[in-house]
Amino acid sequence: MGLLECCARCLVGAPFASLVATGLGFFGVALFCGCGHEALTGTEKLIETYFSKNYQDYEYLINVIHAFQYVIYGTASFFFLYGALLLAEGFYTTGAVRQIFGDYKTTICGKGLSATFVGITYALTVVWLLVFACSAVPVYIYFNTWTTCQSIAFPSKTSASIGSLCADARMYGVLPWNAFPGKVCGSNLLSICKTAEFQMTFHLFIAAFVGAAATLVSLLTFMIAATYNFAVLKLMGRGTKF
Repeated sequence: MGLLECCARCLVGAPFASLVATGLGFFGVALFCGCGHEALTGTEKLIETYFSKNYQDYEYLINVIHAFQYVIYGTASFFFLYGALLLAEGFYTTGAVRQIFGDYKTTICGKGLSATFVGITYALTVVWLLVFACSAVPVYIYFNTWTTCQSIAFPSKTSASIGSLCADARMYGVLPWNAFPGKVCGSNLLSICKTAEFQMTFHLFIAAFVGAAATLVSLLTFMIAATYNFAVLKLMGRGTKF
């Protein structure tokens, strides 16, 4: 068997779905973790600068932000490792080995390993659905703030007075109700929205949300591929090309 023919047969039996899911997962996790980390840092600075002068008002928020940032570090490490394992499992269950070396029988250990990956991937998908939903919350908050700023910038589009248009961090649970001032209104709010810090943080949260969506699609693809591969290994006793 020549080298070219061997490579062609390997490509024919390669787990393309797993390869696509791995690339999409790495991209999504990197985007979510990197942008999410910086967006949280930007939020901390905005709260400290504009919404509260008393450290005790946002001390709990800072602790939560720092905790989430540490979780982000662990999430990135775990998903990069697990993505590599899923890709290896996809190659294990592909038809490339059968095409090169002939038919083979999958061991009970191999089937058990595939079933384990199916279960873990399913659980991770459910958990990541919650992460995906939570990542939409800061986007919603910043979008509402940006919309309020647009109403202030173009007063003809709203019947409310400019001074009554505010962004209240206490309303979203970001700060306690006794925080002062806790909210910013009118032209002061508009000046905040025009800062590069606000714009960057807003767009970073959007990017993190997109990364969470890409990771979710990757996990769904992995789950479908792993389930299909396990079914073929168990019921038909041979590799697949999925």
